[in-house]
Amino acid sequence: MNYIVFDLEWNQSPYGQSGEHPRMPFEIIEIGAVKLNDRFEIISEYTSLIKPKLYKKLHRSIRAMLNYTEEDLKNGKSFKEACTEFLEWCGEDYGFCTWGASDLYYLQSNMDFYYMDKLGFPLKFYNIQQIYADIYDEEGRISKLEKACSELGIPEDEPFHAAINDAKYTAKVMAKIHPEDLDERYTFDIYRHPKRKEDEIIAKHAGILERISAEYPSKQDAMNDKDLLVIRCAKCGRKCFKKVKWFQNGSNASMAVGRCVYHGYMNSKIKYKSAGDSDSNIFVVKKTERTGRKGYEEMKRRQIELREKRKQKRHREKKSKEKKS
Repeated sequence: MNYIVFDLEWNQSPYGQSGEHPRMPFEIIEIGAVKLNDRFEIISEYTSLIKPKLYKKLHRSIRAMLNYTEEDLKNGKSFKEACTEFLEWCGEDYGFCTWGASDLYYLQSNMDFYYMDKLGFPLKFYNIQQIYADIYDEEGRISKLEKACSELGIPEDEPFHAAINDAKYTAKVMAKIHPEDLDERYTFDIYRHPKRKEDEIIAKHAGILERISAEYPSKQDAMNDKDLLVIRCAKCGRKCFKKVKWFQNGSNASMAVGRCVYHGYMNSKIKYKSAGDSDSNIFVVKKTERTGRKGYEEMKRRQIELREKRKQKRHREKKSKEKKS
């Protein structure tokens, strides 16, 4: 299998939201990519400027980063032509690699705008930014590409924020860190998500048991799904005993801890994602991974802290109502 490391540059309305097209707020103006073999060696390159259709004037913040102008873009290819060339260049047996998740999202949104055929589903890719953070930062904090190159001692002989250059720099980071378990470190793209229960994604990879659900009418409906709330061991898949019951951590996440009799504590997190439709449906990304007793105790402490904060908030609201009455 080859690895397609790609990077995009995009423009947006220079006039703010008033000039924004609702179906394509970010318009791709450059595609840059390198193809790597299984030894992370560059074997081919693709690059193309794209003539914009919606936002022909560069947003001031975009212009400040780029190494070309509106005049250069006038000579670019149409998006459909460039994207078709790019996907044909990718070949058949490959995996996408990007620095962050936004490039793949915007590629698909621009393809949808032009009613192009959709990419495969479910779509796996390798988020090199997150992989780098997982390996080099104890807390998994993400870094900019420039910072990663500097920390790894990669020579910065070409300017950043040119798509082909950023693709090459990302490829150099991959070659430098060379994770032997890269194929296990994939991420599921969620630009598209399961619509039906039978299409739900359940996979074990890189020590994580992941589930991407079908749609629910609301968060409450999701949390009423007993099957979703079962915590299973990320290693053996057995049902765990609940040690910390599900509790809400912020507006878009819930957490819990279970314990497998064979493999110990399991930290389970649910994130609620908008389904992107008008009726406010949501879907869920649930990840369960092994933790230690310290992780279990920290989660228990977090649950108690949040419970106390909610209690104090209700008390303040009650006092406020009493004063007004």
